[in-house]
Amino acid sequence: MYTLRLLWEQTLTNDTEKHDQTKASDARTDNKYRLDDITPIVKQLNSMEIATIADVCINNIPEIIGVKFASFYCLDEVSGILHLEKNNQPFVINNIVSLNQNPPTLMVSAALSKELMVINDIEKFDQPNIENVHRSFVKNYTSGRCVVAPLVCHGRVVGVLNLADKLDGEDFSDEDVVALELFRQLIGAAIGNLKLFEKTQRQAQTDGLTGMLNHMTFYEILEAELKRSQRYGGQLSIIMADVDNLKPINDKFGHKAGDLTIRQVSRKIKACIRQIDIAARYGGDEFSIILPNTSIEDATVVAERMVKMVADTPMMWEENEISLSISVGVGQYNADTFTGDIAKATDKALYAAKQAGKNTVKVFDATSAV
Repeated sequence: MYTLRLLWEQTLTNDTEKHDQTKASDARTDNKYRLDDITPIVKQLNSMEIATIADVCINNIPEIIGVKFASFYCLDEVSGILHLEKNNQPFVINNIVSLNQNPPTLMVSAALSKELMVINDIEKFDQPNIENVHRSFVKNYTSGRCVVAPLVCHGRVVGVLNLADKLDGEDFSDEDVVALELFRQLIGAAIGNLKLFEKTQRQAQTDGLTGMLNHMTFYEILEAELKRSQRYGGQLSIIMADVDNLKPINDKFGHKAGDLTIRQVSRKIKACIRQIDIAARYGGDEFSIILPNTSIEDATVVAERMVKMVADTPMMWEENEISLSISVGVGQYNADTFTGDIAKATDKALYAAKQAGKNTVKVFDATSAV
């Protein structure tokens, strides 16, 4: 985790040394940024909630810098898209902004350069040159003064903070720039902490081979879904699937081929379910799927689709075509069923599918054993 307090102290020391002479001659901003004013913000940014970080960006930072408007975007590094998290603007602004747009907007240019852009007259600003089509936002403000602050963590942009309209009607001072450089590093580090935490949480909950939820998380979600059914009614359908003949594949082609088998089957299973369904690697070559508010008939249709899709897509391994199949058990349960009983019952249906010759679906009947 990045130490926000240490970053704050280092940045303040470095920037203060650079700007001592300027600040000494600028009585208007003398002692504007005090330790007692900034320390609470550092503490707030030490948060694992993006909403808290957004509140600091939209409420606290503008008040300290002395600006009227603010907007805060976070970057999805995979898609290269900035997503609006929060703003205080009374007019409509973009919810998403792509870093790939051409020609780039002021915000995109700043994000790509990773450099703080402090603008005291937008009409005269020409580094970089912004196309007229991207200057339509100017009419929303009472002045041409604005700041675009890329939020950086370990040399990578993780978001952007935009500020506009100085309340005192004057230009951004050198001391303002020192504070903005500090804040954008602090906010960037806070977002970096949050993303690292989320990544760690995902790794703890998911199976490394397939990207599905792991065994422990499956049971946690199953408990939650049963409690939801108790509150709101409805039943759960459960599918358990097992890869047929994985051992012979491992023995003949090696365990890397076996791993590829499990990954391919997991992809086919995920392709057959809805976004609200929960798929997990139950263990080894076995998978479990929770289908909330799904009838046993509909769950059976899904299971049959899985069986067909896996069987219809052989796996290629070192120029060898390997036929794959799965055996599937399906069951439906009400909110009063224990999680352990659900697993045992559906596993009986899965065992029946294995006994029936594999590559098939069997349904657990609560009134009589399968």
